[in-house]
Amino acid sequence: MNPYYAYIFTNASNNVLYTGSADSLHSRWEEHVIKFFPNAFTARYNVNKLVWYEAFQTAEEAVNREYQIKAGSRAKKIQLITAKNPYWKDLAETDFGWIASDILS
Repeated sequence: MNPYYAYIFTNASNNVLYTGSADSLHSRWEEHVIKFFPNAFTARYNVNKLVWYEAFQTAEEAVNREYQIKAGSRAKKIQLITAKNPYWKDLAETDFGWIASDILS
């Protein structure tokens, strides 16, 4: 069974946070990188850097975690990111080997 994910993306300067959930983290990452929805918040603010994620067995668990994170303060989101990813590296690249330039060329 494929996992479901709750995630946090940011932009290159780490000043915008976007929380969501998806059944395919790779597909969602690609959508953000290529700006599949050009008028969306993530496209307008160049949100395409994966800085935190958590895998779940069910979509319901992932969505519940997304809502729990969204209900928290910005400080709590930063604390969550920093606990797993203290240098705010792009986890798409470091954990999965996904390279944005590969799909943009």
